Order: sequence, then C-alpha cells, then structure tokens
Amino acid sequence: MFTKKEEVKEYIKREEVEIIDFKIVDMIGKWHHLSITKEKYDEELYKKGIGFDGSSYGFKSVEKSDMVFIPDITTAFIDPFTEVKTLVMICNMYTIEKSGLKRYEDDPRYIVEKTKKLLKEKGIADQCELGPEFEFYVLDHISVKNENGNMYVNIDSKQSPWNLGKTQEENLGIVTPQEGAYHLDKPFDRSSDFRDKVSLLLEKANIPIKYHHSENGSPGQVEVEVDFADIEQMADRTMIIKYFLRNQAYKRGKTITFMPKPFSYEAGNGFHIHFKMKKDGKYIFYKDGGYSDLSDTALYAIGGILKHASAIMPFSNQSTNSYKRLVPGYEAPVSVCYATANRSAVIRIPGYAVDEDEKRFEVRSPDAMCNPYLTYAAFLLAMIDGIENKIDPKKEGFGPYDVNLYELDEQEQKNIKSLPTNILEASIELEKDKEFLTKEGVFSENLIKNQIKRIKEEHNYISKLPHPEEFKLYYNN
Repeated sequence: MFTKKEEVKEYIKREEVEIIDFKIVDMIGKWHHLSITKEKYDEELYKKGIGFDGSSYGFKSVEKSDMVFIPDITTAFIDPFTEVKTLVMICNMYTIEKSGLKRYEDDPRYIVEKTKKLLKEKGIADQCELGPEFEFYVLDHISVKNENGNMYVNIDSKQSPWNLGKTQEENLGIVTPQEGAYHLDKPFDRSSDFRDKVSLLLEKANIPIKYHHSENGSPGQVEVEVDFADIEQMADRTMIIKYFLRNQAYKRGKTITFMPKPFSYEAGNGFHIHFKMKKDGKYIFYKDGGYSDLSDTALYAIGGILKHASAIMPFSNQSTNSYKRLVPGYEAPVSVCYATANRSAVIRIPGYAVDEDEKRFEVRSPDAMCNPYLTYAAFLLAMIDGIENKIDPKKEGFGPYDVNLYELDEQEQKNIKSLPTNILEASIELEKDKEFLTKEGVFSENLIKNQIKRIKEEHNYISKLPHPEEFKLYYNN
C-alpha cells in the first residue's frame, strides 16, 4: 500500500483515518495488536519503535523481556471490521542493545526474510511462490467443558445431517450427507454468501482469491484458495486471510475453526501448500520429458521436503489434534512419498498443471493452525537443502507411487516411510534432524528448543486427560 513513510501520514489525513493498529505475530501464529489514535501517530516510531513485553508472546524470559516493534508500511491495509476507520500495519520485532535496536532473530517475519535471502544468495532462484488452500469449518455453535464430573463438546452446524430429525423448531430438511458436501450448491451450501463477502473484502485488501467452495465435511466444511504470491507476502497474507475469515464469520453470527480434526467421522481440515520457483523472470520447475514434466530442480526440492518431512511437522502440524487428521482413509496423507494427481501422498503433482508457468507441486500434510512464517520457511529450507545436495526422491525410495497408497498390501505399506503419529514423535524427529534449519543461521537453536518444549508440554497435558470414549470402553470392566 505504501513505499514511503510520508505517504502514510498523507493517507491518514486524506482518508480521515482515526486509528492506527499494529499487528505482531507470536510463536504459535496468533496475532496480538496495539492501537494508537491518529494524533499519536509520529514518524519517530519508525526509529524508536513501540515497547512491549516479549515474554507474553513466548519469545523472551521475564527478567529480560523488553522489546520493541516497528511497523512495516508495505503491509498496510484498511480494517473493514472496525467501527471507526482503522489503518493496520504488520510489525517487525527488535531487541534493545547498547548499540541500538537490532532485529530479533526469532521474529517469525525475520525468519522468512532470512530464508528468502538465502535462496537468492545460493543462486537457486530469485523467488519462491506459494499458493495455499485454506480448509475450515463454518459452524453455528460450539460449547466445551472439561471438569471433574462434567466433560463435553457440543458442536453444531445447521447444514449437518444430524439436524434432519429436529422437531423443536421449523425444519426444512436442508442438510448435507455425511462426507458428501464436496462442491454442493446452495441451499445446501449455507456459507456461500459468507465466503462471497469475505472474498470481496480480501480482494479490496489486494489479496486475490482464486476460488472458494464447499468441501467434503457435511457440517459446513469449506475451502478458500488464493492466487500465488512470494513467500514473504504470502506469510503476511495468510495472517490477514485468517483474520478476515474469523471476523466476517463473527459479524454474521457464525464461528469458524481451522482445527485439523474437529469431527471424528468427517474430513479433517488441511492446509495444502503449492510451491513454484522463479529465476531471472522464468519459472524453473518445468522440464519437458521429466517425471510429470518436472525439472531436476523441482525433483530435488521434493527430495529435500520428503527427507525432512517429519522434522518439519512440529511447525507445520504443531497441535496434538493435527495427528488425529493424519490417518489413512480421509485423503490426509500419511505416506512420505510423491506422485502425480495422488491425494494419498505427502507430495502431489497436480495433473492439470501442464504449462511452464503452472508447473508446481503440492505439500498436503500441513494444517492451518501452524505459524505460517515458520512453516513456509521450514519447507523452503528443506527445498534448498534438497537442491544443494541433489537429493533424488526416487533414489531415496520416496516414489513415485502412482497408486492408491491405502490399497497397498501390508508388506508394500511397510516399504514406505510414514509420518509421525503424534506430536511427541514429531518433536523427537526435529531433535534428530534440525541442521537444515540451523546451519545457515535462519532458525536459532533457542527457537527450536522452545518449540519442542512447548509441544511436548501440550502432548503431556492432553495425554493425562480422560476421554469420554474411555468411559464407554472401561467404566464397567
């Protein structure tokens, strides 16, 4: 939106902006914010920044937690969800040193910046472009309680099949069949107007939407897919998209969740990420006659991701719930391999992407509860490692497997490496295989240590809680 600081001040005055809002991302990928009135806006803040408590974001220890943030003017957009006109800017984090302010090495935005710089310094490509697919459920109600003597989760969607038998209110019978909502039209697709509205709002914020549609999950699962963008830009856009989706849903009396597996017997929410690379203005993943017309560079990038797939998961699948989605039978991949047009593989090469500028591959294992900055950076670092070391996915035994992996016999299944089955296993894989993240100084040892510590604590906490199904199985034994 802006390239010069003077433009911001002029815009605030000309467009009668009342509030300037600053967004800062924490370790798990949630936004925090601080707002000032237009009278308090001063260009000095780009030199001195605004102070905040880094320990509350999970970055710094309490005894040394003073940090500052400085807004990035290129990220500015108007917030359509505020009562007064508000200009939003995403911010970078700095530590306070004797020599002055210094970029904080574990700031997720800085990690993406360092990764992109490394890609260019290695001479591999000038740009890595990403195109993610956002899957989520649009729901009408959620209530949760977990206390001694009382535990339940009550989730409802008016279009879900269990509402067909309701008699307490007028019932028109407009429900979707279990696991049968893919591309269903209105009136069965009840959130279509919501998605239309939020798509138009995102377009106004310069985030082009490729398309949106209903997904397989009958209780309101949908997908929004966006146009490709540079890795830095897409990380910011991912945060903005989730912000717009949540707030537009709230405005319409709805609630959404990116939770990977909110329902036991419905499709989980994935976050499929498509990757392309460009060098000297030319896309470099296409080669006529290569496997699926992929270049050696693309195949080595695939090899790098598959080699490090398990170690990336503490970032790309950072919740205990993530691993309830990654089970056979629900189009969620568990097999560490690649193939063309195969949704049961971790990496799928879209069969319909045939032109040079379209040639890409899709990583299907992540979910959108991740921190996009850390996740995108981890995948790109794995790709860099694969390209630098010429990791051939075929020679490494990663395929290609152009078959339904779920239908292979037991012995064939054993020959294919599987993803970790829980977050604890994933954290152990990261501890063993972290050099591709740290060797160039992009990820710090401290960040990795803190991520492992946090997810282990979550695993231990959840594993101690009794589950209602356990009472059904064991109460009378």
